[in-house]
Amino acid sequence: MAILKFRVYFEEDDSVYRDIAIRHKQSFFDLHESLLKAFEFDSKHQAAFFRSNDNWQRGREITLEVYEKQYKAAPLLMKQTSIGSEIRDTNQKFVYTYDFAKGWNFLIELINISKEENPRLSYPAMVRKEGIPPSQYGTKSLLGERFADVEEKYDLTKGAEGFGEEGEESGGDEIPGGEEGAQDESEAF
Repeated sequence: MAILKFRVYFEEDDSVYRDIAIRHKQSFFDLHESLLKAFEFDSKHQAAFFRSNDNWQRGREITLEVYEKQYKAAPLLMKQTSIGSEIRDTNQKFVYTYDFAKGWNFLIELINISKEENPRLSYPAMVRKEGIPPSQYGTKSLLGERFADVEEKYDLTKGAEGFGEEGEESGGDEIPGGEEGAQDESEAF
């Protein structure tokens, strides 16, 4: 059985990508689910694959379901369409769009075809990941979900002592401890 390896780039930043290995007889729905997992997205929104050319122009559509919109040609359905049936050449490309309102676009490129399965993998499998994926619903940091705890504990919404807020003009050569400084100290006690 042929194993297809796809490189999936986040359209906005090609340094963020995932390599997915999948059997050629598996469906686009399997690929859809593995992409969501690889990029840490939920499965609450509409999605579609488009067969593409070297210029990333969208061709035949492969959708999660038939949506209420105009189609040039009837779409194929992800659950009923095997990936191998849509491979036209060894450099086959697809565009994947998730959440039509937000327009998350991913560029998918076939990078390898192998006849050998890896017995240690459960297909489809993410075999490589590079870069921090985009956050589906807002800002993502290296701290992840722990950031809210840190922000609450240290009250990061206020300026740190001795530092002005962004956009404040510095007084230049003022010497600390003048009248204004003395008044502040007396209020503190």
